[in-house]
Amino acid sequence: MRAVIAAAGMGTRFFPIGKTITKAMMPVLDRPVIAYAVADCLAAGAREIAIVTAPGEAGRQIRHYLSHDGELEAYCADRGWQDKYNSVADIHRQADFTFIEQPRDERYGTAIPTILAADFIGDDDVLLVSGDDLLLRTDGGSDLADLATARTAAHAPGAIAAATVPGTQASRYGILNPRTGPGNAVRILDTLLEKPTVYERPTAFINISRVLLPGEAIRYFEKLLPAPSGEYQATDAIAAFARDHELLIHPVTGQYHDCGSPAGLLAASVAAARVQGLSIPGVTA
Repeated sequence: MRAVIAAAGMGTRFFPIGKTITKAMMPVLDRPVIAYAVADCLAAGAREIAIVTAPGEAGRQIRHYLSHDGELEAYCADRGWQDKYNSVADIHRQADFTFIEQPRDERYGTAIPTILAADFIGDDDVLLVSGDDLLLRTDGGSDLADLATARTAAHAPGAIAAATVPGTQASRYGILNPRTGPGNAVRILDTLLEKPTVYERPTAFINISRVLLPGEAIRYFEKLLPAPSGEYQATDAIAAFARDHELLIHPVTGQYHDCGSPAGLLAASVAAARVQGLSIPGVTA
């Protein structure tokens, strides 16, 4: 199994700091957001990980964080700070990273990273993950690892992660609508609804940009036509794959945080501090 992490977003909601620091490198406590996505991929068993970055400085930041820096390691060792360097070195010791630049051209959208990574994926199973959100677990587990296990247990070709929200909030999200069937505990995707205006079920499964697919699914991305907005949408390719194959809906147990905005990043940092048992002056539960 391989993994592709999409980290090429401009991050304009973080401007002016977003001009210099790419949003995937924004910190949640002492780690950038993308480090949480990488850790989840590693826990799920992926050791070959492609990071799709923007060109220029934004991509350089991510490559530097995920690559060995011998000069920095020696500097830390000389001063007895080896443990500090090891805290970042553990990532690149466990995985082989491939860095793919996403050009700033007329094509844009959530499907582009997967299309660019098609040769990297080949015929292998692949985890497709967003690099600017995270799932926080209080038990030390991994929702991506659980996703892979659930897919195997269900004998399904693919699986998509879902957070659960009250049905009254469904209009705010892209909804994973399961097939109905009496006594069927396994939830298979029927349709993927983009922010439905009416939703009558008491709870809704929302798309959180984490999916495990077989290599053959990539042709659905490569054949994709742009939506009326001009965007190449990953959800359109996933929905097309689900029409021809069973795609398991797997509810996650971790706290989902969208770190693509300052407010979301702040909420994730507060939640991460609480998971680690850190007290935050002036912040109450």
